[in-house]
Amino acid sequence: MNTTYNSKTPFVQLAKEALCALKANKLVLALLFATTFATAQEKISLEKAIELAKSNNIDLKIADKEIEKQTILKKTAFQPDPLQVQYQGGQFNSADYDHNVSIQQFFPLGNITKANRQLQEELAKLAEKRKALSSYEVERAVTLAYYQYLYGVSIQKLNSELNEIYTKFLKNAELRFKTGESGNIEVISAKAKVKEIETQKAQLEYDLAIYQKQLQFFIQTDESIIPDDQTTLQYVMVKEEGNSKAEALMTDFYQQQISVYQKEANTHKAMRTPKVGLGYFAQTINTESLFQGFTAGLQIPLFGGVNTAKAKASAVSISQSQLALDKNRLTLNLQKAELQNNFEKQQKAMDYYQKEGLQYADQIISTAQKSYANGDMSYWSYISFLNQAIDIKKQYTEATHNFNQSAIELQFPTIKNN
Repeated sequence: MNTTYNSKTPFVQLAKEALCALKANKLVLALLFATTFATAQEKISLEKAIELAKSNNIDLKIADKEIEKQTILKKTAFQPDPLQVQYQGGQFNSADYDHNVSIQQFFPLGNITKANRQLQEELAKLAEKRKALSSYEVERAVTLAYYQYLYGVSIQKLNSELNEIYTKFLKNAELRFKTGESGNIEVISAKAKVKEIETQKAQLEYDLAIYQKQLQFFIQTDESIIPDDQTTLQYVMVKEEGNSKAEALMTDFYQQQISVYQKEANTHKAMRTPKVGLGYFAQTINTESLFQGFTAGLQIPLFGGVNTAKAKASAVSISQSQLALDKNRLTLNLQKAELQNNFEKQQKAMDYYQKEGLQYADQIISTAQKSYANGDMSYWSYISFLNQAIDIKKQYTEATHNFNQSAIELQFPTIKNN
């Protein structure tokens, strides 16, 4: 099917013709799509991907707004009562109609203002700790998605290698058939395998597009971004001294939560102190002279049981947060031990394939190809050895992927903050 496009061709017509092309040859269109798609993509390192994700992530922007809100609320530490303005008119002094205007303002005494300010400062710090946890989760998600894409790339490379192997096999099979050294079954089998690999290649292009969209989702950008092709396919863990980053973040969060409840209890206790009031009044007597004066008073919370109960409830919340910290610290340690065992298991598999397995696979393929081309090996023996070598390479690719997943999960264990 030959089609000529120009700049005046309507988009709808292009879409129709592309659909016809898809029906005519799905493989060619898939490869064309992949080539065009890859051209417009920006290649970035893992560090850059994480940086972009933290800059674009909506949840982190919401966390920034929460920090900003709590910072603004520090100005509410001083909380005087509303100004009371009262007017009185009537016969309250004599038979004449007199007027009275009074103004009164009550102010908090004791440590209530200080307690409110300290509570608000701790709430702002808690918002920062929550953001740190969200930032950690973003870094974890981006890293997993980044290496998921690289896994797709490694599968593509293996597919290309297999295509090269079976294309060579097909040429040898056709040559042997022409010379009468073998039957047509070898040619048919080789062609079928080459077609199967080409079909898989088209499918892998779509898988890779899915992995790219997953990475783009976590980075939260409209730009088409893919990992840098210079990145090694094996994830390199960052060694940590002392407590892990996950444990430090979790501990900081719960300890800050405890600090909030402590300051909250202090605030409720401070609310049991009296308030002092100052006032001014002006009035007429017998509708003639303006008389004025000042007032002073106290607001004494005789029924302070409510604030006492709230202070006790905050103390209970402190105990709950400490228990939650102890529980999640235990869960995290058990999780890390399990992840460490899995990591060492995957590392052993990686070590085998890197030190021995891949060399065996290459030797098997090279020897089998030479022997089959020289007529020293039967078709069925050749296929058997070829499948063995290919299985080794496939297992190595899977081992790399499993190793990366286990390493990333060990680097970023799941943190629970509830």
